[in-house]
Amino acid sequence: MQVSLIILAAGQGTRMNSDLPKVLHRLGAAPLLHHAMSAGQSLDPERIVVVTGHGGEAVAKAARAFDDSALTVHQAEQLGTAHAVLQAEAAMAGASGHAIVLYGDTPFIRPETLQAMLDARERHAVVVLGFHAADPGRYGRLIAQGEALERIVEFKDASPEERAITLCNSGVICAESETLFKLCHAVGNANAAGEYYLTDIIALARAQGLSAGLVLCDEAETLGVNTRTELAAAERLFQTRARAEAMENGVTLTAPETVFFALDTTIGRDTIIGPNVVFGPRVTIESDAEIKAFCHLEGCHISRGADVGPFARLRPGAELAEGVHVGNFVEIKNAILDEGVKVGHLSYIGDADVGEFTNIGAGTVTCNYDGVLKHRTRIGKRAFIGSDTMLVAPVSIGDGAMTGSGSVITEDVPAEAIALGRARQVNKPGLATKLFDRLRALKAAKKDVK
Repeated sequence: MQVSLIILAAGQGTRMNSDLPKVLHRLGAAPLLHHAMSAGQSLDPERIVVVTGHGGEAVAKAARAFDDSALTVHQAEQLGTAHAVLQAEAAMAGASGHAIVLYGDTPFIRPETLQAMLDARERHAVVVLGFHAADPGRYGRLIAQGEALERIVEFKDASPEERAITLCNSGVICAESETLFKLCHAVGNANAAGEYYLTDIIALARAQGLSAGLVLCDEAETLGVNTRTELAAAERLFQTRARAEAMENGVTLTAPETVFFALDTTIGRDTIIGPNVVFGPRVTIESDAEIKAFCHLEGCHISRGADVGPFARLRPGAELAEGVHVGNFVEIKNAILDEGVKVGHLSYIGDADVGEFTNIGAGTVTCNYDGVLKHRTRIGKRAFIGSDTMLVAPVSIGDGAMTGSGSVITEDVPAEAIALGRARQVNKPGLATKLFDRLRALKAAKKDVK
């Protein structure tokens, strides 16, 4: 049976003390919203509907950036979670099967947990995700007998006996789509907050003779983010999990606590990651590569057997083929380096195509920007670019060609040619001694004046 996702992302997050919508604050180099969408995407959903509110346009844009098929609806007034779910009803028209309600500020729900909820739907009309809290605080309490859920009591409305219960509500709910919306329409707001609580659908379902069930998860999965402190705690948890997962998958982390992953970082087995490496979004590394210390990578692809760093930066569009070497203090952006290319040190290669087994000398720069437009540099196979070469794009260097050190190359270089683009050296015998004598005299005269 098909499943659809309704992700509630309308909250302002006033305790974040930010102009940015809460669900757009970043965790693992990605908006909180993307974490919720990622967990649900594992179910191959028929439809994803994101309910926006504060900063709705920005939230909608972020949702589509993750999945361009995602639908967004706007909750103009914040009247409670049941009211928020109802905003998705029109967008869900025609969707069959299950609907799962997730939250844009709850990033750690696991795909396995969502699958367990779907499995429980075979036994219950409505399924709620619960957990045992070490400190229940202001969570809603679950009143249950085994797997059978009787009702959910919000903290504000709970009696002292009910507040003593440690079984708490995560807010995540699964039901057949039509059933979910029918129950939400029946929810009232006769409670301490005057809101339409999604949690009320459990008692309503039971009153209609429908079964309500309970699936339990670890408390850490239900961690919500409401403050900057909680965001920092979530980052620590995310990084701890990401590091452990990488090592379990065969990646060597020489100093795990210093490596920082993004939500979508992908690394193949037998790759070695040195200390103090930071991964931004959209990084894929194949097997048997090595990333040395103090590198920053974002939006790049690194093939088998390549090595990077130390102190290298790979920016979006960097494509490294097998056996490529990128050394210390090298920056690569929007460039394709074919097999066996070596860029040893102190170079910038941007907007470029570099052919296989070409060597790029120290201090080489592809001068790709004229102040208005970007231009591309093309370097052929087995070329040799001398140290301190300025390649002024657009320019092409042919296969097997060479540039002299210190050259400024402004014209295409044919295959197997040598290009020298520097002024002729002139030597003046004895002039250095005269110049030094003059400079020392000037320095001494300044000291006498003081």
